[in-house]
Amino acid sequence: MKTFEYVITSDEQIHARPAKELVALAKKYTSEIKIEKGGKQVKMNSLILIMSLAIKKGDTITVSANGDDEDAAIAEVETYLKANL
Repeated sequence: MKTFEYVITSDEQIHARPAKELVALAKKYTSEIKIEKGGKQVKMNSLILIMSLAIKKGDTITVSANGDDEDAAIAEVETYLKANL
């Protein structure tokens, strides 16, 4: 299992567009990818579940991937977050 933490720097809360893009990233991989905030962890393949975390500027999230392509999955999600959130 691979994990990383990231602090959200975007002024906007994670809304439908970035949540949809995260879901699309997660669906590219066979690994199970999860996102966690404040002790609540959800699978990153559901738009509603991601939005239920109410992630906003200054929040620290933890992303984990477990599976055959976990290295590639974590790398792409981390790159996306750094570029967009």
